[in-house]
Amino acid sequence: MIRVRIAAALIAATALGGCNLAPHYVRSVADFVPPAWPTGASYAPHAAGQAGMPWRTLVIDAKLRTVIERALANNQDLAQAVANVASARALYKVQKSSQLPTLSADAGATINRAVTGGGTASAGSSTLFSGSVGISGFELDLFGRQKNLSQAAFETYLGTESGARNTRFTVVAETATAYLTLLSDRDLLAVANAQVASSERTVRLNDELHDVGLVSGSDPADARTLLAQARADVAQYTTQVAQDRNALELLVGATVEDTLLPASLGALDTGIATVPAGLSSTVLLDRPDVVEAEHQLKSANANVGAARAAFFPTISLTSALGVASSALTSLFSGSTWSATPSASVPILGGANRGNLDYARAQVDYYLAAYRKAAQTAYRDVADGLARRGTIARQRAAQADLVAAAQKSYTISEARYREGTDSFLTALVAQRTLYSARQTAITTVLTDLQNRVTLYQAIGSDDTL
Repeated sequence: MIRVRIAAALIAATALGGCNLAPHYVRSVADFVPPAWPTGASYAPHAAGQAGMPWRTLVIDAKLRTVIERALANNQDLAQAVANVASARALYKVQKSSQLPTLSADAGATINRAVTGGGTASAGSSTLFSGSVGISGFELDLFGRQKNLSQAAFETYLGTESGARNTRFTVVAETATAYLTLLSDRDLLAVANAQVASSERTVRLNDELHDVGLVSGSDPADARTLLAQARADVAQYTTQVAQDRNALELLVGATVEDTLLPASLGALDTGIATVPAGLSSTVLLDRPDVVEAEHQLKSANANVGAARAAFFPTISLTSALGVASSALTSLFSGSTWSATPSASVPILGGANRGNLDYARAQVDYYLAAYRKAAQTAYRDVADGLARRGTIARQRAAQADLVAAAQKSYTISEARYREGTDSFLTALVAQRTLYSARQTAITTVLTDLQNRVTLYQAIGSDDTL
């Protein structure tokens, strides 16, 4: 019973509370990130309330939701991130185990047989059974070295987990953006095809008028310039649509059927919500990439504590509790116990000073990385808010431009057919209308993409 108590005391020794030599960590984001979002002519008034939203609240359109869900299930970047989390968790468990002793048991038997001349065993024969329970060599963590190494591994694991969460945000945002880009280029292709058809009619009309001597040769030539431009655009957008689909399917990890694509980009105008930003920039402290950078800083901070502890004595302890008997019935009647403690302390030389300097430099590095991540996050949100503050006015103005260009072209073409105006006026109006239609599509794309960008920039909770 006494020996069992001694063994239990050895195990309990690992619970000794020691010094923690790691620097005290203080979060200091408020020192280098403004507390509120910027204001001015480019920004809409900021509304109070919770910032951000889950992606399923952001994406209302059912077809786009289906595509994003497939991407979250099949995307290989996300699969790699999940595997990295599992790896970091395993490494943390390995480091954590060094704070506790390892128990092991051994058993064996020794058989001695003395054989007489007749081949029978003599009275000197014996059988000895033995068993032992040992505590492997482990370090009494009096100065927090193992604790800080374990904490560093834990923070690395948490940082990797935040990195995986950030990858999830990225997959959602990039899939939605690729989806919108594909729809935009399909719309631009449709506009280019419509312009080809319109220009072909204009060319035929000018050829007929030229043949009867009503117009000069410059009019059919001018008409063909816009036709050639539209045909070049058709070729370009045809390629872009194919490449857009390839990019989307790479993100999704599967084929995206045509049934999962709406008729036009405009159909998604009410299918993607506007993300609230709230009043305070402290929401950025929960953005996954900022959280990941903070965990990396905490890990480096803990490594400083481990490096400091290396200057103090290292005390290791081993023990074994064993029994031996010549008969199974009395196997546990006799036993032995032993312990072999040891201690070491650095005197001169070694790498401790260099390791400590390295650990401190790493803290400075990850502190700068943390600050940059927070500042970059603030700029991302500020840029998105600046775009959102003016995009509605831009879309309205662009719609007015398309309407005005359409009216101008209709009038100038009619006057040309009546012979009261030159073809150059009609051609300029036609070019203006073509360009205005293209710009209108890209403006809608900018608006919808900005909604997705703000979702990612604010770091909304995507657990729902």
